[in-house]
Parts: sequence; C-alpha cells; structure tokens
Amino acid sequence: MEFCPKCGSVFIEKRKNFGCVRCGYAAKNKVKIEATEKLQEKQEVGVIRDKDTDVFPITNAVCPKCGHREAYFWTAQTRAGDEAETRFFKCTKCKHTWREYR
Repeated sequence: MEFCPKCGSVFIEKRKNFGCVRCGYAAKNKVKIEATEKLQEKQEVGVIRDKDTDVFPITNAVCPKCGHREAYFWTAQTRAGDEAETRFFKCTKCKHTWREYR
C-alpha cells in the first residue's frame, strides 16, 4: 500500500496510473497496492443450563406445591414506590415459583 508524499492519503487507481484522492497528486511509476485480511476461527458458544442460573440466596419457606422447606428468594418493586416490595420464591426441589406481598 502506498501513501501520498504530500498529504499522506492512500493512493487509489485512476484510469492508467495511481493518484491521491485528497490532493490530486499522481504517481509517475507503478504502485503496488495489496490488501490482506486475517480471519480467526469462531469460538464456541457456551450453553447455560437451568441449574447454572440459580444464584439466588436460599431461605426457609414452605413450597405450596410440594411442601419442600427450602426456596430461592429475591425481591422486586412491583407496585408504587411508597408500598412494600414483593418477595418472590422458587422451590429448590420442584422449581415452583410463587410470590408474597407484605
């Protein structure tokens, strides 16, 4: 790849010779223009399983579906800002999800 000695822009091919697009400089001799590109192999995409996504803390709560006494829990503001948060639970055994309002 060759560059213009006046302005530093890249030469392009004009009709029979090569020249600068920016300032109009024309090269008197042949210019070698070569372009290459290196490709990298794609990396494998990891698969996330349901077991890997349960990163919530565990608390003592009775599941209404199976009666198990441990559940993951998290909170979210589902109503107006002046009202209490809603607590969500997910059974560690059967994965049943329920909520509790305060």
